[in-house]
Amino acid sequence: MNALRKRLPFSGYSDAYVLPSIIRCETNLYLAQFAFMKLLPAKYIIEKALARATLTHGMKVIETSSGTFALGLAVVCREYGFQLEIFTDPVMDKGLENRLRSLGAEVLIITDKAKQGGYQRSRLDALDARMRQLGHSCFWPRQYDTADNPAAYKLFADQISEMLDPGVTLVGSVGSGGSTCGTIERLRQKAPGARLIGVDTFNSVIFGQKDGERKLRGLGNSLVPKNVKHELYDEVHLISASLAFAATRTLHERHAVFAGPTSGASYIVGRWRARKYPRETIVVICPDEGHRYVEAAYDHEWLKQNACLNEGVLLDAPTTENHPSTALPPWNRYHWNRRSREAVLNVLENAS
Repeated sequence: MNALRKRLPFSGYSDAYVLPSIIRCETNLYLAQFAFMKLLPAKYIIEKALARATLTHGMKVIETSSGTFALGLAVVCREYGFQLEIFTDPVMDKGLENRLRSLGAEVLIITDKAKQGGYQRSRLDALDARMRQLGHSCFWPRQYDTADNPAAYKLFADQISEMLDPGVTLVGSVGSGGSTCGTIERLRQKAPGARLIGVDTFNSVIFGQKDGERKLRGLGNSLVPKNVKHELYDEVHLISASLAFAATRTLHERHAVFAGPTSGASYIVGRWRARKYPRETIVVICPDEGHRYVEAAYDHEWLKQNACLNEGVLLDAPTTENHPSTALPPWNRYHWNRRSREAVLNVLENAS
């Protein structure tokens, strides 16, 4: 572990940038609790761009994000003295918006929702128009398709290898695909049998569902990111918002882990997997702490008003569906078996 920390680049934000705490919850269940995971790829992408001179001083950094990748960029841009523009939508919570502005970022909220691709398409279109306006004086980190995003997680994978074993079962939420794909690719260099379980939510197109409204943020997508390498996943689980929120509170109550709903969604999958397969070592990625969600996932009245209150006991197991596109809430499991998205979707087409 000390050797890993010595390989971390020094910065004024090194305390926030350190690797996650590895917390043992059950005999074979571990949580990788990040304070602020998206700072890892944000810093890596910016530093690589500086080294390649694709980003030079005087240029403006622009990106589309409604979550903590925007905050990671704001921290790094503040450190290096770059102006930052973030294209987001009304889903961004006011607390995050305030933090971005306090770090000097300009936050542009796109209110028009595209018929196909939703707000993410509208944000990308607005960013594209801004890039044409700025010309060569701007840099777009491209979190959804740059290879630097997954590459940033090599140190995390090495931490798992040194503390546990590379042949683990990794469980993590899927948004841009960077954390799950980047970590498992590194682990499989040493242990090809290492397993990857992706956690998504309903109405996300990443694994074949139709696009729709999503109350669970931080995972899922209205577009399929290039950094999601579908052939790396062994299983895919779809989790409803109400179940993820209940699991988030359970994680806090049982293990004193104060985390966000993406962590809760992955935790319930990891807990189930650890109990079903006691000989496996399960590592669950917890991307951030729970401060942003105090007035949401941890607020009884908010959950009630948003129809996300789960009064019952957490489900012990998922249902297994014949195809992810037909899966229904609250929790569904699908054997992806390291296939491409096209191969999986063709299974349903050929059957109909």
